[in-house]
Amino acid sequence: MANKPISQAEINNIVWKACDTFRGVIDPSQYKDYILTMLFVKYVSDVWKDKRSFYAEKYNNDPIRIERALRNERFQVPESCTFDYLFENRNAANVGELINTALESMEDANRSKLERVFRNIDFNSEANLGQTKDRNRRLKNLLVDFSALDLQPSHLEDNDVIGDAYEYLIERFASDAGKKAGEFYTPAQVSKLLAKLIDPQPGDRIIDPTCGSGSLLIKTSKEVGTNNFSLYGQEINGSTWALARMNMFLHEIDNADIQWGDTLNNPKLLEGDNLLKGNKVVANPPFSLDKWGAENALTDQFKRFHRGVPPQSKGDYAFISHMIESTYEDTGKVGVILPHGVLFRSSSEGKIRQQLIEENLLEAVVGLPSNLFFGTGIPAVILIFNRAKGKNKDVLFIDASQGYEAGKNQNRLRDSDIDKIVATYKAYQKAKPLTTEVGEVIEERYAYRATLKELEENEYNLNIPRYVDTFEEEEPVDITATQQNIRVLKSELTAVEQKMEGYLKELGF
Repeated sequence: MANKPISQAEINNIVWKACDTFRGVIDPSQYKDYILTMLFVKYVSDVWKDKRSFYAEKYNNDPIRIERALRNERFQVPESCTFDYLFENRNAANVGELINTALESMEDANRSKLERVFRNIDFNSEANLGQTKDRNRRLKNLLVDFSALDLQPSHLEDNDVIGDAYEYLIERFASDAGKKAGEFYTPAQVSKLLAKLIDPQPGDRIIDPTCGSGSLLIKTSKEVGTNNFSLYGQEINGSTWALARMNMFLHEIDNADIQWGDTLNNPKLLEGDNLLKGNKVVANPPFSLDKWGAENALTDQFKRFHRGVPPQSKGDYAFISHMIESTYEDTGKVGVILPHGVLFRSSSEGKIRQQLIEENLLEAVVGLPSNLFFGTGIPAVILIFNRAKGKNKDVLFIDASQGYEAGKNQNRLRDSDIDKIVATYKAYQKAKPLTTEVGEVIEERYAYRATLKELEENEYNLNIPRYVDTFEEEEPVDITATQQNIRVLKSELTAVEQKMEGYLKELGF
């Protein structure tokens, strides 16, 4: 009888248990690197083992034909890099050094896909993992924990299991790491919403200039429905950039171009001397980034800030400017997650906002519920910019702040909430442009279609309550009934006071 395939839940439980090795020793924002890297090593090792078994059976254990076939696989795993080799040497006095060497060798064997990916992680670090004796014990425990996993594709429920386990861990680490998590992860349901709003099509180039662990890019690519797309990302944090590269590898998106560097000050996604342009550009950049590089904006060689330079202490419109300049001028579309301040802050941000509206680039403003993001309870907003709006100068406002599932530590968008937002947006896109100067209520206390005239009258302030009336009238108070209730309560209070006085007299007070 065949063994039952290992389930997603079983994998998730094993890898989460493995985290116990590091809990309390180092910060979750750091130990995620060790856990996710070891999961990566275990998976590629098991896939390699599975491939070897397949070719051994196919070629009757002919070693020459087996090796020839393995050389044509999408990645290579030298024997000294396999998880089994590391597990056999788990008691070695230099086990951390052995793991580091294995990772270096795996990079060398897969340069086009893994070059520099493991350079920011050190399994032999005394600062992170303790002195030699403690470090060896922790790494041995880690290897033992992962040895319980069987990730050979022929033993899994489906091919997406390992990628899903990776996403599961990234989200759990983001939850543990709190505020730091915003640097590398956008909650899955928020990514799903943005991906559906941006609506990528077969053949699209999809770009994320602040890609974190790559989850938003992957979610967006899944909306295409085929493998006919190309992904591009840039990430400023070295270890997070490595996670994104591994994440792409595990989701078998081998052609993704993920660059390491500061997007605003040193954009790496280029075509010749110009910014790389895409059909869809998505991002969840760091909210209101301070010291983003305003001092260099006026001399920016890519002229990204021709609408104005955002304030040094707030980088939100710097990211918006970069994203819009990274789209095709006739068809490009931008979806970005930002704090509500971008809707109404004045000064240079107000001028940039006005120009974006006057250029007819802004298409939709979607207000999200509070407490969706790790480490911050503030509500966020999704802005959609569309270079293909055509004659339609209206802007859709959606107040989705009340549509969510409440959680103990964090709220969550439900599929029904996402579907409602997307359906409202798509209906707006299909509708004919308004011919009046006054907008249209699409749904009471939920969605409104504003005209350019209304935006002008509001001095280009996009604060959602200016357009979506969320005021709910209180039920009228029955004065007569209320007065009667007060009289009854007074009578009951008098009776209680008299009883209390009697009890006190009995006690001699």
